Amino acid sequence: MSTGIVGRVPVIDVRDLQKTYGDVTAVAGVTFSVEPGEVFALLGPNGAGKSTTVEILEGHRTATAGHVRVLGVDPADADRTYRDRIGIVLQSAGIERELSVREALELYGSYYRRPRPVGEVLDLVGLGEKADDRVKTLSGGQQRRIDLALGIIGDPEVLFLDEPTTGFDPSARRRSWDLLSDLRSLGTTILLTTHYMDEAQHLADRVGVIADGRIVASGTPDELIGVSTTTVRFRLPPGTGGHDLPALPAAPVLHGPVVEYATDEPTATLYVLTRWAMDRGEELTDLSVHRPSLEDIYLQLTEREARP
Repeated sequence: MSTGIVGRVPVIDVRDLQKTYGDVTAVAGVTFSVEPGEVFALLGPNGAGKSTTVEILEGHRTATAGHVRVLGVDPADADRTYRDRIGIVLQSAGIERELSVREALELYGSYYRRPRPVGEVLDLVGLGEKADDRVKTLSGGQQRRIDLALGIIGDPEVLFLDEPTTGFDPSARRRSWDLLSDLRSLGTTILLTTHYMDEAQHLADRVGVIADGRIVASGTPDELIGVSTTTVRFRLPPGTGGHDLPALPAAPVLHGPVVEYATDEPTATLYVLTRWAMDRGEELTDLSVHRPSLEDIYLQLTEREARP
């Protein structure tokens, strides 16, 4: 995965972004950048400031303080040329429900100077067979695919995606992931917000976790996961207790008969434990090795920030 290209100007450059509403601070100093052709996932709980941050990048809100540039432009001062270079997929686009799918795309495409062909976009989002159906007759997942189609109809250089696969069934989500991967391979820069951690882990080159209006961690998914420990868990053999366990750098934690080791060296830990069990002629029942997922790390980070 890409982690940034030295010497290239970021497509999105945010430094010490702040947004306040009277005495309420929505964004308290956010800093991150997105390189050309990257997929950057901005993750955070509701109320953390991610939607406000994205709306400022889109030009729908103005910053109270800080530096914000998208495609070299301050979105607060953006003109039609800027709008022509970005695509936006909102959580709900509010399309006129009496239009057909084709008519909706033709209407939105007319706002851009160089729109993608409507038929191509319909095929990309898997709605070719629904082209002449009224929007109101489509399922929730199909309507969400129209939202995605509207976001890419202008062939944008930068695509903002706000929870793009909400309401999709598993197969539709996977197709959307393939579409976004294809767009990325063509050079589209994507800023994604999602509550699906597997989606972020699958799609994102880099991730920023926002909590309480600040970025509390950033890096590739593997980098964020890599700073955590692995848990080795098993059930004590009958007739043994914690005092019988072999010496290891990490101290065991006992939950009744279940033993847990938190370790940065799972291979070495497993070697010592399995050799100990084999020497005793015992089996380590319910043996498992758990490496944290991005979701585990996200929950740790956001719960930590939520503590008083």
